[in-house]
Amino acid sequence: MKQIFYFILLIAGFSSIHSCKDLLDEDGNPLLDLNNTGGLNGPRALYREITDKDTIAEYQYSGLLVTRVISDSASITDIMYSGDRISQISFNGFLDLDGNGKLDKDSISYTQQFNYNNKNQIAIISENRSIYRRPAPVPPATTPGPQTLLQKEKKQYRLVYSTATAKLDSIEMKSGLDIPGTTFAFDKYSKIGYTYVGDNISNVVKHSGAMLPGGLFGPVNLKHNYVFYEYDSQINPFTLVPFAYKVSRLVATDKNERESLMLSPNNPKRWSFTNTTALPYPPSVVKSTNYVYDLQTYMTKGYGINYIYKPQ
Repeated sequence: MKQIFYFILLIAGFSSIHSCKDLLDEDGNPLLDLNNTGGLNGPRALYREITDKDTIAEYQYSGLLVTRVISDSASITDIMYSGDRISQISFNGFLDLDGNGKLDKDSISYTQQFNYNNKNQIAIISENRSIYRRPAPVPPATTPGPQTLLQKEKKQYRLVYSTATAKLDSIEMKSGLDIPGTTFAFDKYSKIGYTYVGDNISNVVKHSGAMLPGGLFGPVNLKHNYVFYEYDSQINPFTLVPFAYKVSRLVATDKNERESLMLSPNNPKRWSFTNTTALPYPPSVVKSTNYVYDLQTYMTKGYGINYIYKPQ
């Protein structure tokens, strides 16, 4: 029954994804025209992220609060609030877990619970995740079977902030398989560390490894480094969405550090990635873009993605 409900959600989400030419929101309000450099006047909300071929994300709102994000392959992110703070985020759909630029065929379902400290900062995110896979066809059938539960995982994210600036300093993650009939224990970890130039993130370093007995972090077996530079002075579209959603999206996969650019108020014109696990380091991957902006200095296109806004 749960699987049937899950696929109904996917179908409902898919029906709401529109083409790039659709420049009205769900209420019939005009959006920012891709060919109009004037943009919107007054308060706005981020409505869509689109490429020339696909819709990456569509944001749906209840009043001023974003409550649902529909992404590629009709994946659905539902956002719940306690007052004006995000208390829970649930995802059902498909992710690029291996970082190869393509969505995996395994479907993912997870729920994240957000806990805050006395400074109203996110302190701990607790996640329960299920992974589903279609089994190979059984002859004489030629098509795979329905999505079937493959494994369950538990994850915990601890956010640390600078005492001097209150900026996000690091995200520590612990994860482990949730196997029925066994005592659960975290067996993997990662830590993402951030450095800044002004308010913008300039460097992201991620360490990963296995947990040791007693809950200690073991030796690092993977190290990645992202550098963001040549920031503009214009407005990052992601300043319009909640910090909790950005963190949730950032940690959705283990190879997603590039999404850290969402956390900056401005936009980096270049970034580089280097696998620094062991010497000699392989060549760095370097990407750059020429941004497009509207008259209100909001970025409307960069790295092949168009950002569509709606009046708020």
